[in-house]
Amino acid sequence: MSRAFVKDQDDVYAEQLPDRPDSGEPNYITPKGLVALKARLEALVAEKAALGEDAPALKPELDRDIRWLESRVTKAIVLDPKTHEATDEVQFGATLEAVDDHGKRHKFMIVGEDEADAAKGRISWLSPLAKALIGARVGDTVTWKRPAGDLELEIAKIGYR
Repeated sequence: MSRAFVKDQDDVYAEQLPDRPDSGEPNYITPKGLVALKARLEALVAEKAALGEDAPALKPELDRDIRWLESRVTKAIVLDPKTHEATDEVQFGATLEAVDDHGKRHKFMIVGEDEADAAKGRISWLSPLAKALIGARVGDTVTWKRPAGDLELEIAKIGYR
C-alpha cells in the first residue's frame, strides 16, 4: 500500500495537540519577566528555523508554543516594581519576608504568571498565597491556605527593587 493513503502518526499528533491554556486574566509582568518571555520566544523561533524540514513531528508543538508565547508577549502589561512609590503594603512586584508560626522565615516576590517559580520564591499574583499577602502590611498576619494545612505568616519586611 502506498504511503499516500496512510495517515502518518505525526499528522494525528498534530491534529490532537491542543493550544496551551490561558488563564484569561490580565498578563501583568515585571520588566525582567518580559525580557525572559521574549528570550524564550526567540529561542523557539530559532529552534524551529534550525530544524527545517528534518523534524516535522516536533513542529506542531513548536508552532503551538510559539503562538502561545507571541500571545503572552502581546498581552503583557509591564508593572515595574522600581516605580512604585514607597509603599508599606504588599502589591504586585513586592519582595517580602514573612515568618511562619514555627519561626521559619520565608522570602517571596509577587510576579506575573509567566515568571512564577516557587522554588525561587517567585509567586504568581493569582496564587492563593499572593492573594492572601496582597494588601498586608508589616506586622500583619495572613493565613496561607495549603493542601498540607493552613500556615500563619507574619509580614516582617516589604520592599520594591
